[in-house]
Amino acid sequence: MKKVFTLFILLGTMLAACHQKQPIKREPTEPIHTHKNLPGDSTLYGLACEGCTDSLLILLPFSGGDPDTFDIINAFQNRQIYGRPRIGDELGVILNPEDKAEALMVVNIERLRGKWCYQVMPHFRNLDQMPDRVQKRMLSRIPDSVRQSLMAPREYGFQLKRGNTAQSFGGRRQTTTDNMSPVEYPAIRRYKEWRLYNGRLILTTDSVRLPKGKKGAPETDTADIIQLRRDTLVLKFKDHEQSYYRKTENNQ
Repeated sequence: MKKVFTLFILLGTMLAACHQKQPIKREPTEPIHTHKNLPGDSTLYGLACEGCTDSLLILLPFSGGDPDTFDIINAFQNRQIYGRPRIGDELGVILNPEDKAEALMVVNIERLRGKWCYQVMPHFRNLDQMPDRVQKRMLSRIPDSVRQSLMAPREYGFQLKRGNTAQSFGGRRQTTTDNMSPVEYPAIRRYKEWRLYNGRLILTTDSVRLPKGKKGAPETDTADIIQLRRDTLVLKFKDHEQSYYRKTENNQ
């Protein structure tokens, strides 16, 4: 009887030991954001965590999991850090394809959002079609007060909102009075959407107005981010470079 009792004790001990050695099952990590990359966009998106320095980036990826640490020494030296990361900021990170532990570019998306403005000046209609002598004569006959009122700058700009929506402001719809003015302002691009794509800013316009009330397909403008600071944004488009200043409630 004692042998049977001892055998039961040993069997129970072995079962308990085997149970303890079984790996602990963990629930799969849930994504912390519903963001999905566009096809072809290799950018890693996430949130900046505590511990970021000029040499290290701590990122909590939107895809879920633990925070990742990336070397950003070369990116910092090459001025490829656009907007210094702060805890909780949404970031877009371009990794080195040959070394996934190194970030080649970091864009602070949180810093990119907001209202960005620039000023435009008008120009005289058809002035470039006149000989220089005629241009000088015409301009000399315009009183300074009239010239000053005609050549008043206007503020153009756009707002990059959450949810990848955009809104342009400034300028105005052309009227009959404008057609009678000797000066004209450049046309404004009216954006409705924006995205970051492999470190570049993609701006999508509203439907293009065509003759006879028809609407054409939206157009896209692609820009390289040259500079991004708290109050300054510089974008390089295909045919020009544009500087912007941030519009806030304090400088409305």
